[in-house]
Amino acid sequence: MTSSWVGRRFEVEVGPVAHGGHCVARHDGRVVFVRHTLPGERVLVAVTEDRGGSFCRGDAVSVLTAAPERVEPPCPVAVPGGCGGCDWQHATPAGQRALKATVVAEQLRRLGHIELDVEVEELPGGPLHWRTRTRLAVDDDGRPGFRAHRSHRIVAVDDCPIAAPGTVDAVVDRSWPPGAELSVAVDSTAHTHVAVDGLAGGVAVERAVRREWRVAANSFWQAHPDAADLYSEVVAGWSGLAAGDAAWDLYTGAGLFAAVLAEQVGPSGSVMAVESYRPAAEDGAENLADLPQVRVFAGRVEAVLAAGEGPDPRTVVLDPPRKGAGRTVVDAIAARGAARVVYVACDPAALARDVSIFAGHGYRLEALRAFDAFPMTHHVECVALLVR
Repeated sequence: MTSSWVGRRFEVEVGPVAHGGHCVARHDGRVVFVRHTLPGERVLVAVTEDRGGSFCRGDAVSVLTAAPERVEPPCPVAVPGGCGGCDWQHATPAGQRALKATVVAEQLRRLGHIELDVEVEELPGGPLHWRTRTRLAVDDDGRPGFRAHRSHRIVAVDDCPIAAPGTVDAVVDRSWPPGAELSVAVDSTAHTHVAVDGLAGGVAVERAVRREWRVAANSFWQAHPDAADLYSEVVAGWSGLAAGDAAWDLYTGAGLFAAVLAEQVGPSGSVMAVESYRPAAEDGAENLADLPQVRVFAGRVEAVLAAGEGPDPRTVVLDPPRKGAGRTVVDAIAARGAARVVYVACDPAALARDVSIFAGHGYRLEALRAFDAFPMTHHVECVALLVR
């Protein structure tokens, strides 16, 4: 068995970007996933993780030949051994979007068997001060911070340049119970909510699609202030719905897309909204109480579909968690004859896998838009239209 490479340092030529916020290099016959670098660079790598096998992980601790897109990170802890929250602070915003586009296209090609040119679109507001919801951990001295990459170690912070005012800056000047987890949100009224270990936090007031939403502060809502309206606009444009149609909104959360669909199908149509997290489903039911054509189900999507609930849909909107919808859900949608699926995806690999399953049922990828809703990180949001 090969001895561990952890702690070893060596020079590498950096190859292509990979999904997960790193690039691929090779050394002595092994793949090295390298963070804090860019394609085409020559760097000195320090190996940080080696579980044996064909690959290990490392950080670029010195840049010998820099890529044109390289810049100085705006955050002092966005460095090797520092905070694990941001992956691409060392690249220009345009460079970050190009990296994400490459990743989305590669995942669609490798897992979805689809060749597609991808452009990642910039959202308003720039790459800093956008994140309205964030989670922090508290170290043994009561200081809040973020965990290092692939580690439980907490890096205490005084600030966070991607966090919106009223989030990180609202908690770093206080001492908190050691070991606590903080969920911090600033809502559309500029009110800050803090939940400690999932408790309290209050009700956040958000505004999107010309409606007001009341959502538990530690429940899901889009972290970028422009994301909810933007995705809703795409969903509305691609739904293909008319008055009297039936639609499903699966993984509905607080009911954002269900409201969009309800407006399109009108009082004579119907929308079935399904959410597994009961508090979110209850929020959704309250938020949508003025839309009698919407029926909210609290339960796992697989179970609700298996029970045969709701009329057969013309259009299904999917906004699943990071792991994707999966075969059971895709099979159920196809079995009920949906003509169109609008898929909102926070992970391009999961999207590509599900697109491949849909293809087995006769659905084709008609259109895709990708958005840089998480600047400085490797995350990218995609909205895909699948047509049968």
